[in-house]
Amino acid sequence: MPGSGRLQGKIVDLHNRCTFNGTVEWVDGIITSIIETHDNTAAAWIMPGFIDAHVHVESSMLPPSEFARIAVTHGTVCTVSDPHEIANVCGIDGVRYMIDDGARTPFKFAFGAPSCVPATSFETAGAEITAAEIRELFRDERIRYLSEMMNWPGVLMKDSAVCQKIEIAHACGRVVDGHAPGLRGEKARAYAELGITTDHECTSLEEALDKVACGMNILIREGSAARNFEALHALLSLCPESVMLCCDDIHPDELVLGHINRLVARALALGYDIYDVLRAACVAPVRHYKLPVGTLQVGDPADFIVVDDIATMHVQETWIDGVSVAKDGRATWEYSPASEINNFGIHEIPIEELADVNTGKRVRAIVAHDGELVTTDEVVDIDDATVLKIIVVNRYRKAPISKAYIKNLGLVDGAFASTVAHDSHNIVAAGTNDVDLVDAINAVIRSRGGISVAHAGDIGVLPLQIAGLMSAEPADVVANLYTELDARVKNLGSKLRAPFMTLSFMALLVIPSLKLSDKGLFDGTTFRFTDVHV
Repeated sequence: MPGSGRLQGKIVDLHNRCTFNGTVEWVDGIITSIIETHDNTAAAWIMPGFIDAHVHVESSMLPPSEFARIAVTHGTVCTVSDPHEIANVCGIDGVRYMIDDGARTPFKFAFGAPSCVPATSFETAGAEITAAEIRELFRDERIRYLSEMMNWPGVLMKDSAVCQKIEIAHACGRVVDGHAPGLRGEKARAYAELGITTDHECTSLEEALDKVACGMNILIREGSAARNFEALHALLSLCPESVMLCCDDIHPDELVLGHINRLVARALALGYDIYDVLRAACVAPVRHYKLPVGTLQVGDPADFIVVDDIATMHVQETWIDGVSVAKDGRATWEYSPASEINNFGIHEIPIEELADVNTGKRVRAIVAHDGELVTTDEVVDIDDATVLKIIVVNRYRKAPISKAYIKNLGLVDGAFASTVAHDSHNIVAAGTNDVDLVDAINAVIRSRGGISVAHAGDIGVLPLQIAGLMSAEPADVVANLYTELDARVKNLGSKLRAPFMTLSFMALLVIPSLKLSDKGLFDGTTFRFTDVHV
């Protein structure tokens, strides 16, 4: 139930770009007055709550109810959440699962209708979401936008099915999120002209400014794998009116340490104007997505945070609808186990299925890059010690296993596997030998989803029993086990900052250039399959 109360502090007014000592009062969850006072004893700052402008909650390995319980401790009051990860596994039922589970909390989730399920026709997903189902989803006011339109070739070619989904969104009064890695010039302009208004895939300042010139809003992304803040933070001064902040994908070990507050603190440490930074973090998403979130004005919902250190953005207390939802680093509501939903159709595989029948020594390898979703490709010798085998196994039904090779994951021994494998979430695994590979793969199959590490018979696994993406355990349990498995992979030689997150994107075909689906090696620049052996 909405609360009533009053609070004194240094009020950060983002609309008038000023800070003053004052009192905020609210009744039944709505701010009724903000009055300036001459009391200079207030030590804490009161400001609007943070908003993650684009996130896949599933990547935290926590269901929405548990994600929210951690996010509020960092001052996040709302997320613009794309549920296309679970939608690729469970379809429209998965989207409804996320909405219903999130509704068990006071947190403000703004879910989208997934636009590209499956992401491409070159992989096997667990479900499809049609244009008719998107129209059905938009009947629910909690579905606030059309999620990232990853099929940029379809947009440029004005594919009828793609255009229909965009037209439905506009007819229903929803904005359309973008996903257009590398698009520049006329292609970017053509993409934006269909009414696609955001992009979170920019990796260079030049690309971002090009898209701003096309009328797009740029989301500066800093997640567990894709880290673009260093390349893009200049946008906060060059075009602050076109910027929002997001993490896109964040693993549990990092979420427990911080969220958007960490990005804000980094920007302030670089000397950016506090009102420009907080506008991107607090106000711009509310305006763009028409969110039911307050921005610390009379008549707004009483959604705000109390910060005791403006430099670190350490959050003392978080309020949503006039109710304290987090204080001193702890949510004010207790953990409650989420229900489960899944789609898993295979059993353990024999090691013989991992063998490569081609005896050629020269192969086209995926080259992974730390901190980037974009890969490159290189022709290498199969006996090169830096080259690992990478496997994708269809999790939904028995099918031939897809095999290729990858560089830069860094393992010198062992293997690791995951059912978090964007976007279709089949099983992706990489390793130095078939024995460890099959152990890692079968560990997640036995758990009906999860992440695992295997080395010489020593197998560790984090079960993800909710769609093979999320755990039903409390956040601290998930974070600790994830941290343990992450350390195991690094002890086996990986130098990647987030090896599991990086592995999860090696099957994401809509990000160039070379990726692996359950159907084969795929060239994301030409949008067609290519040969492994050369």
